[in-house]
Amino acid sequence: MALTKNDIVARIHELGFTKKKSVDTVESLLELIKNTLEKGEDVLISGFGKFCVKNKKERRGRNPATGSDLTLRGRKVVTFKCSGKLREKINSGD
Repeated sequence: MALTKNDIVARIHELGFTKKKSVDTVESLLELIKNTLEKGEDVLISGFGKFCVKNKKERRGRNPATGSDLTLRGRKVVTFKCSGKLREKINSGD
């Protein structure tokens, strides 16, 4: 089961914040991350991981339905690399 934005808001609310303050906090954090990535800058959260914007070059591709060749244009993608601490925590839960 995936952790949703509503789940995060609910857990912050359980810490004693009002529902509105919880929603505003989560929305502000996510907006800050989105704006930073949109500028092409990385987002590093110590002990959690790093979100990076990578440029993908134009490349040749193929339409699987028709088999015809085509060119896929260059684009930006967001990647995530988890921190060593997070990796250890995930792997120790066996």
